[in-house]
Amino acid sequence: MALNLGDVVPDFTADSTEGKISFHEYLGNGWGVLFSHPKNFTPVCTTELGAVAKLKPEFDRRGVKVIGLSVDQLSNHGQWVDDIRDATGSTLNFPLIADHDKNVANLYGMIHPNASDTTTVRSVFIIGPDKKLKLTLTYPASTGRNFDEILRVIDSLQLTAKFSVATPVDWKHGDDVIIVPSVSDEAAKEKFPGGWKTVKPYLRVVAQPKVDETV
Repeated sequence: MALNLGDVVPDFTADSTEGKISFHEYLGNGWGVLFSHPKNFTPVCTTELGAVAKLKPEFDRRGVKVIGLSVDQLSNHGQWVDDIRDATGSTLNFPLIADHDKNVANLYGMIHPNASDTTTVRSVFIIGPDKKLKLTLTYPASTGRNFDEILRVIDSLQLTAKFSVATPVDWKHGDDVIIVPSVSDEAAKEKFPGGWKTVKPYLRVVAQPKVDETV
């Protein structure tokens, strides 16, 4: 199954290290990140899960629930969690789904036959409070993900969901943003009374709105 941006992500029920998970219920009314692993006891995945455990306070601060998935048996998860702690110094502090039957992997299109017809690629799904897919990233099994980049993307998604702005190349929280083209200059004067810099008629740069502002 191919998931497109804007689709409501499929709901599912699965076993995890924190008990049975009903995915939509787990997400509640907030943001979520689902990321997959080919199987337990893989070296790159071990480093990734340790990194996400360390970064979990940053996800919490943004109101984002993280959940991992491995195409392996729940009975193996406990030993892997111990290995993750030993290897990275971080204790797993979010659920890790056991998807040994590949139900979720197939539901979310995590298996790419031209890469491997048996194991999942490293998929990342960022999901909004409306349960719709906001971003997907796909890495080959050999390449570890950059979760600082995923946090940066979440900052952009949350900002642009609230304000009439877009974020430019290499943007980070606090940097200037772009007024979206659908906002006319007249409307922009009301939304951004402090003014903006016009680089091109379609490229208007403005200071990032503060969280407590409404524009």
